[in-house]
Amino acid sequence: MLFRKTKSRELDYSDFQISNSKMLELYKAMLKPRMIEEKMLILLRQGKVSKWFSGIGQEAISIGVTEAMKKDEYILPMHRNLGVFTARNIPLNRLFAQWQGKASGFTKGRDRSFHFGTQEYKIVGMISHLGPQMGVADGIALAHKLRNENLLTAVFTGEGGTSEGDFHEALNIASVWDLPVLFCIENNGYGLSTPTPEQYRCNDLADRGVGYGIESHIIDGNNILEVYSRIFEIAESIRENPRPVLVEFKTFRMRGHEEASGTKYVPQELMDEWQKKDPIINFQNYLFEKGVLDDEQLDQFRQDITSEINENLEKAFNEPMIQSTETDELSNVFQEFKYQSLEPQFENENIRYIDAVSQALRSSMERHENLVLMGQDIADYGGVFKITEGFIDQFGKDRIRNTPICESAIVGTAMGLSINGMKAMVEMQFSDFVSSGFNPIVNYLAKVNYRWDQNADVVIRMPCGGGVGAGPFHSQTNEAWFTKVPGLKVVYPAFPYDAKGLLNTAFNDPNPVLFFEHKALYRSIRQDVPVDYYTLPFGKASRIREGSEVSIITYGAGVHWAINTLDEMDYQNADLIDLRSLQPLDTDCICESVIRTGKAIILTEDSLFGSLASEIAAIISENCFESLDAPVMRVGSLETPVPFAENLEKQYLPQERFRKKLQDLIEY
Repeated sequence: MLFRKTKSRELDYSDFQISNSKMLELYKAMLKPRMIEEKMLILLRQGKVSKWFSGIGQEAISIGVTEAMKKDEYILPMHRNLGVFTARNIPLNRLFAQWQGKASGFTKGRDRSFHFGTQEYKIVGMISHLGPQMGVADGIALAHKLRNENLLTAVFTGEGGTSEGDFHEALNIASVWDLPVLFCIENNGYGLSTPTPEQYRCNDLADRGVGYGIESHIIDGNNILEVYSRIFEIAESIRENPRPVLVEFKTFRMRGHEEASGTKYVPQELMDEWQKKDPIINFQNYLFEKGVLDDEQLDQFRQDITSEINENLEKAFNEPMIQSTETDELSNVFQEFKYQSLEPQFENENIRYIDAVSQALRSSMERHENLVLMGQDIADYGGVFKITEGFIDQFGKDRIRNTPICESAIVGTAMGLSINGMKAMVEMQFSDFVSSGFNPIVNYLAKVNYRWDQNADVVIRMPCGGGVGAGPFHSQTNEAWFTKVPGLKVVYPAFPYDAKGLLNTAFNDPNPVLFFEHKALYRSIRQDVPVDYYTLPFGKASRIREGSEVSIITYGAGVHWAINTLDEMDYQNADLIDLRSLQPLDTDCICESVIRTGKAIILTEDSLFGSLASEIAAIISENCFESLDAPVMRVGSLETPVPFAENLEKQYLPQERFRKKLQDLIEY
């Protein structure tokens, strides 16, 4: 517990000219999270909270940064930044309810501790994968910059987190785009149990700013007046001259990574040294020394905070355990989207698949003035497939943005744009490269609405597929990586008409959409397509041919392979289903077809094990078993990477195997 032991102090506050009233305000702001933490540690031992990540000894950083910022500026804190939440005056009963998994918390019991955000208080909490929030901060700041709002965004990480690739990608993006981001590193000595000499070899983490052309500073993270004064000046400067700034706060973690970890790995002399630098005791003694604080005031502060804590704890404890239904849980995975069907006029033009994609992009940019397109080489060059050629002439470089080669942070940036009220598209130059951005897609975009009702208004375009001799790293069709992740929508059109209408819908939908475009179809498939704007619904398959003897279920290039095979066989009795939308999946259409024909074959370009074809086969077996006249058959590519040589790739792809299996199924 805090009390006035001695007048001695280790920290120097003499260089900072701050009013007495502001100093008292800063002291009370630091005292509040410290007293909450002391109470939480008691409750943890009593089993009334499940886990705690302590920020004791680091309060000056959270309070100093938050107090130096405007209330309408976003802060992205970590799990030791309780002071950010209290300084933004979040009601304590809601914080306590959050930590107990109660309904009045911020995640409806779906996530814990500080893994939440709140638009009301302009706070965006972390996820356990620390790095993505750095890119998210870039996106929030980019939205401010595009709207000329002269606001900055602050994002926190620890010294351990600076080893993650996302940290470096985010710094590079912020530097190249002059984004108003304050990158705050809390260097507290240990990443869990790993000391800093085993984390990095530069003298100071602030030195990393030099490599990215970023201004950097080192601040004593235990000195509240230094933190507040210097961050206030830096923040004012960023608002006037938008740019990223890196700040390393030197501090120490006085308790374990989380309470169960303990601190046995820390030398006692190091603990003793930093205990003398406690930010609250030192500042408290300084205020006593200056006559700004006395015992009566201190007692009153503590009584007021204690009363507030106890009163709000009682509210949280008295709140019943959260209840939910399967319907409630499932309905919160996505933000509600009311599809609006916009029918085309009668004028058509015969265009290629690639032209349809380009037209949808252009019309959606015209329709949504807050939409930003991002991707490698998509601006002046027009992208490697020339889909955005000429776009910067119409929309400008602010909205058509070349990106550095950093897929992960760019996906994070797209998420940040959505948080700050904009729409974003990320073009993966090839769908294979999405593996470098996998984490923020499946762990941030997919989960964010379920966790705290924040949608991810992001479309990720995925040029994909084989048959073009591009080898293992430019030929994958990796839709199955994402169809199993709740919170993602996955679309895979086979024709120009569908590509244009579905891509328009993707930009209207406020949820994350992965839009797969088969490269081999770009310039080989033509179709009459409406000239004007129209939409098509997700979750609705298309019947390409109608028949009564066998159901062929496929998507993407597989549709054209099936058409060619049926034509070559001169077979007229196949019910050919083009799924178009893989998530949501039109199971009604699949089952109706199979029940009517009694036979089913699923064709995918993907290798079979763990593919969407396997899932569809299971759906058919479970729901249509009594109607089946033959085993459900699946056809896919070989269980190998995609080979380069033409004859090897031909052997890899499933066309020939499909013809044989289809014949076997017909004759069964």
